[in-house]
Amino acid sequence: MLIQYGQELGDYLYDVFVAKFDFWLAFGLVAQLLFTARFLVQWISSERAGKSVVPIAFWFFSMGGGLMTLVYGIAKREPVIIVGQAMATIIYVRNIMLIIKTHARGSESLPN
Repeated sequence: MLIQYGQELGDYLYDVFVAKFDFWLAFGLVAQLLFTARFLVQWISSERAGKSVVPIAFWFFSMGGGLMTLVYGIAKREPVIIVGQAMATIIYVRNIMLIIKTHARGSESLPN
């Protein structure tokens, strides 16, 4: 029974990641890696500061990964991804705009 489940899982993973490998799968995986990198950036920045911080790089990784995931969703015709990433990307862009606006006023330095 366990052997059968193991074989079925192996067949499933092969089908999803190998048999169906194409440009869009590679693009989507890169988008997801870029999006995930934002958490690593935030974690490392927080560890260095000794407190929770959200560096501007977090928002750029969010925007880049979000936009790539949105393009992937559009290409694959996935409405859940399209709606989620379209709304989230607006928030990422707005946060970057606010950070740049604050920096332009000179009231605080641009975060790392």
